[in-house]
Amino acid sequence: MGIIKLTNIRTHAHHGCLAEESIIGSEYRVDISLRTDLKKASVSDNLSDTVDYVHINHIVKEEMNIPSKLLEHVAKRIIDRVFSELETVVKTKVSVSKINPPIGGDVEMVTVVLSSERS
Repeated sequence: MGIIKLTNIRTHAHHGCLAEESIIGSEYRVDISLRTDLKKASVSDNLSDTVDYVHINHIVKEEMNIPSKLLEHVAKRIIDRVFSELETVVKTKVSVSKINPPIGGDVEMVTVVLSSERS
């Protein structure tokens, strides 16, 4: 087994419960790690024997472009897509962070972390 990580995927999206968040949008950061078998790829040196991180990035970007009220909902959609489209992934962990959230204080970011294993 091995782990593939994509760290600090940056995107502008329209998530939140406040009306202005869905209009103006905010900056977000997504971190994702996937547990999968990397043994064959480590020997073959073939992209077809691993999980293509371009595909992972594509999933994250597409799901972040769909507005949601809650970061939890976005994170779950990303996890569902990973398991649906990447058959060799056995476990994944997703962190979705809203940069400079509108919560009436000096807060760098708020983060929701979800993880799941293939059943």
